[in-house]
Amino acid sequence: MKEAYFYEKKGNAKVCCRVCPHNCLIPESGSGICGVRQNRGGVLFSLVYDKVIAEHIDPIEKKPLYHFLPGSRSYSIATAGCNFTCRHCQNADISQLPRHSGAIFGQERTPEAIVAAASAAGCASISYTYTEPTIYYELAFDTAKRAAKKGIKNVFVSNGYINPEPLAEISPYLHAANIDLKGYSEDFYHAVCGAKLQPVLDTIQLYKKLGIWIEITTLVIPGLNDSPGTIASIAEFIAGVGIEIPWHVTAFHPTYRMTDKPPTPAQTLLLARDIGLKAGLRYVYTGNISGIEGENTHCPACGTAVIERSGFSITRHRIENGQCRKCQGSCDGIFS
Repeated sequence: MKEAYFYEKKGNAKVCCRVCPHNCLIPESGSGICGVRQNRGGVLFSLVYDKVIAEHIDPIEKKPLYHFLPGSRSYSIATAGCNFTCRHCQNADISQLPRHSGAIFGQERTPEAIVAAASAAGCASISYTYTEPTIYYELAFDTAKRAAKKGIKNVFVSNGYINPEPLAEISPYLHAANIDLKGYSEDFYHAVCGAKLQPVLDTIQLYKKLGIWIEITTLVIPGLNDSPGTIASIAEFIAGVGIEIPWHVTAFHPTYRMTDKPPTPAQTLLLARDIGLKAGLRYVYTGNISGIEGENTHCPACGTAVIERSGFSITRHRIENGQCRKCQGSCDGIFS
C-alpha cells in the first residue's frame, strides 16, 4: 500500500480524498467511489500502487493520439478501478472490478520496473490508460517523474475527472493526454457516467493552460449524444479552448450495460466530422469504423494529406518536424 498524496483528515477518523472532483468523504475502513483508495486508521491509502492489471505495448495512435509522436510506440499500463461508472465501458472487467467483486488483482510492478520495461522495449512514452489514471495517481506520478528523467514521455488517457491541484503537480512530467468528452449535458454525465460535466470542461481548459498537448475523444452513442445540436456544442466548446486541438469522433458498439443501443452508423460520424470542421477545428478524425473519411491528417495551410493512416498504422507521411513537405506550413502537435 501507498499513502495517498491528496487527502484531508477529518473528524471521527474520516478522510476526504481530494484527487478527483467526487471529493469522497470516507469513513474508517471505507473506500472511495473508485474502490481502490481506502481509509485505514484515519490515513488514506492507495491499494493499487504496485498492482498493474494490464500492461501492453501499443501504437500511440491507439490512445488515440494523432499529433503526438506519430508512429511511435507507447508502454501502456493500468490498475483496477475507476472513478466513473460508465454503462458502456469497454474495459469494465478491470475498471469496475473492485466495485463488483471487492477484489483487486494485478502483477507487482514498481515505478522503476515500469520505466525499465518501457526503455527496454524502445517505447517513446508511457501511457496510463485502459482505466482512469487519476485513481492510481500515486503510481502514475512516481512513474512519470522517473520516466521523464530517462527521456521517456508520459501520456494520460483520461475521463478528465481530476482536481486542479493533482493535475498541476504532475504537469511538469505529463506531456500529452487524450481526454474523453463523453457528452454535453449534466443529465448525460449523471445517468451514463455517474459523474458531472462541468469538472471535465474545467479540466480540459486547465490542461491547455498548463501547456500539456491534448486531444479530445467523443464516443458517439445513438439516441444519447448524437444529435447535431449536441455535436455542435461539443465542437464549439473545443474550438473555444483551441482550434488546434484534434477531435476524435468515434463509433459506439454495444457492450457492458448498454446493449440496447445500436452501433453508430458511419454517416453519423461523417456528419459529426463536418460539424467539427465547420466550427473551426483544424483536425477532426473518425474512429472505430475503418475505411471511411477522417483517418488522415491534412496540412491546415494547403490541405495536403501529410499523414495517411489505415487503422492504427501510418501508411504514408509527407511531414518533417511538424512541417508540410509541400508548402512548409506548420501542423500543430509534437512530432519529434
